[in-house]
Amino acid sequence: MCFILIIRKASFDDLNDITDIYNESILKTVATFDTEKKSIEQQKIWFKDHGSKNPILVAEENGIVLGWAALSKYSTRCAYSDSAEISLYVKEIYQNKGIGKKLLKKIIEAGEKVGLHVVIARITEGNEKSIYLHKSVGFEHVGVMKEVGIKFGKRLDVYLMQKIYKENK
Repeated sequence: MCFILIIRKASFDDLNDITDIYNESILKTVATFDTEKKSIEQQKIWFKDHGSKNPILVAEENGIVLGWAALSKYSTRCAYSDSAEISLYVKEIYQNKGIGKKLLKKIIEAGEKVGLHVVIARITEGNEKSIYLHKSVGFEHVGVMKEVGIKFGKRLDVYLMQKIYKENK
């Protein structure tokens, strides 16, 4: 039996799956500096905060959400309105199967369509796969924030990467 991966705009009905995937990452990885699981109520607020310029996508196969990606407001200050921060999470058992790259490509395309100029990625040290993945779609390394987070008892650096969309002329 062959299933087809579908990447689509997330809906409110996907929130349980998005939350489960994110909570798995909170508990097991340094991909996020959140340290306590998120509730559905917290995630509803997060979801509602994503307007037309801040898409959320899910990757699903046979009706099962395997991962998600989002472009969130980089800042509430107006001068940053054309910038977004990227989030990308794939359920652990589905990692290393190309799902993350497909999601990343689609969310980057979505960001360009809504008129973003810059997408920023903050990637925790030790996550070489994520750095490589972001480079593969045009992100460039722009800096390191030293020892800005503590998770699992260790001080961690965060690598900053960004993708600047080419101006349409």
